Amino acid sequence: MDPTTQAVLAAVLGCAVGIVGVLAWHLSEHQRRQESTPVEPLLPAGVAAVLSVLRSSAVVLDEHDKVLKASAPAYAVGLVRGQELLVDELATMVRQVRRDGQIRETELTLTRELTAPRTLTARVAPLGSRLVLALVEDRTRERRVEAVRRDFVANVSHELKTPVGAIRLLAEAVDEASDDPEAVRRFARRMSVESDRLTQLVQQVIELSRLQSADPVNEDVQVDVDEVVAVAVDTSITDATAREISLVTRGETGLAVHGDHGQITAAVTNLVANAVAYSGAGSSVVLTVAGDERTVEISVIDHGIGIPPAELDRIFERFYRVDPARHRSTGGTGLGLSIVKHVAATHGGDVKVWSVEGQGSTFTLTLPRALPAEPRPLPSDDGFDQEGIR
Repeated sequence: MDPTTQAVLAAVLGCAVGIVGVLAWHLSEHQRRQESTPVEPLLPAGVAAVLSVLRSSAVVLDEHDKVLKASAPAYAVGLVRGQELLVDELATMVRQVRRDGQIRETELTLTRELTAPRTLTARVAPLGSRLVLALVEDRTRERRVEAVRRDFVANVSHELKTPVGAIRLLAEAVDEASDDPEAVRRFARRMSVESDRLTQLVQQVIELSRLQSADPVNEDVQVDVDEVVAVAVDTSITDATAREISLVTRGETGLAVHGDHGQITAAVTNLVANAVAYSGAGSSVVLTVAGDERTVEISVIDHGIGIPPAELDRIFERFYRVDPARHRSTGGTGLGLSIVKHVAATHGGDVKVWSVEGQGSTFTLTLPRALPAEPRPLPSDDGFDQEGIR
């Protein structure tokens, strides 16, 4: 190979090596820049740790309205999916806060398919120069309790007005009929009936309030179901006899449940009294008791007026009556089934109803069963028990 060719090949080879070196340097520099550039904005120090221990829903969004960090409750409630904020009203607040830097608060109603609406309070504030923090509290239970309290006060006031007004009118009638002994006796008997109804209403209001404030866990004892059934029957036997209604008990005996003796007795007593009140004269009310390994079912079966299908979802509401026109004759207050529902819920049980209008109803109270404790080995004559323990 002549010297000229060798020089050309050396020059080409040198250029190639130079080009490869330049490309390698550029590639290395590009990779270094990528590694040094963060994928997302960094949170201020300590923010992630604080969000992880918050019980409320917390969401941090970057300048592009993407979720940078969110607490577990935010995902559970349904505020966030992936990096997206799902609540439009909350997203609008975030943009407003980013625009003017002013802290904002509002109340939201979150609706999702197959779930009850949630009431939320949201507080949105800037977090640094680019980030926005949204704190959301679930106030659903508080709002529901407030609504129940308002309804309860309104209903009690309305229910008290009826017997109080009746007693007032009867007192005026007695005064005007003072010269007619028969009329005075008739009005006096009516006053006695109205005062009994007023007493019953007040007693049940007090009982329901006491049940709601009591914790059955603090009185968790074994309750004899046979004794509960006997008390319920004895309480209603006078009213049943007066209307020629027979009270029949069937099923297993010797069963026990866990809970508060007074509350469980009140629940079963209310079921029996309700059945007697809405049964026809000459019919029967049957109490059946059945148990399995985990639960005990106490069913009260009547052959009364029954419940329309549209009313089944409302019968456990306070002061609700299937037949309001009959409550004056039955003396009902509309609180008995509310007490039953509350007792079932606080004892980890349930109450269900089956009914056919015009044929009767069956209420079934289900409670956790209390199994008998295993007997301890008896001590032997040498001072040791059968397991060798002194």
